[in-house]
Amino acid sequence: MPAEPAASAEPAASAASAASAAPLSPKEIEERLTGLPGWSLDGGRLTRSYRLGSHFAATAMVVHVAQVQEELDHHSDLTLGYNTVSVAVRTHGAGGAVTAKDVELARRVQDLAPGHGAH
Repeated sequence: MPAEPAASAEPAASAASAASAAPLSPKEIEERLTGLPGWSLDGGRLTRSYRLGSHFAATAMVVHVAQVQEELDHHSDLTLGYNTVSVAVRTHGAGGAVTAKDVELARRVQDLAPGHGAH
């Protein structure tokens, strides 16, 4: 008798992805921002600007953020200045709303920034 196919993990993964892409309420955003110093809600996006010691350091940080974005499969708007990096993130698939995916990306950027000398 042939073995039955294994149950797919896709429905569970899809449910988790859908939950992380659900829009957060203004209260939820405010609560989550308390753990992200320097980040704010501006124009419906989570935003933060960092100052770095040089253009090279700022460029290296942009590359590092891009790596994290690829890992999370979630991408922000990055603006590279001479010695600054600005990040703005929202979830296009949620109608441009802020979701848990945005908060996670902001947290990951917040965690990597000090390694680049960003403040």
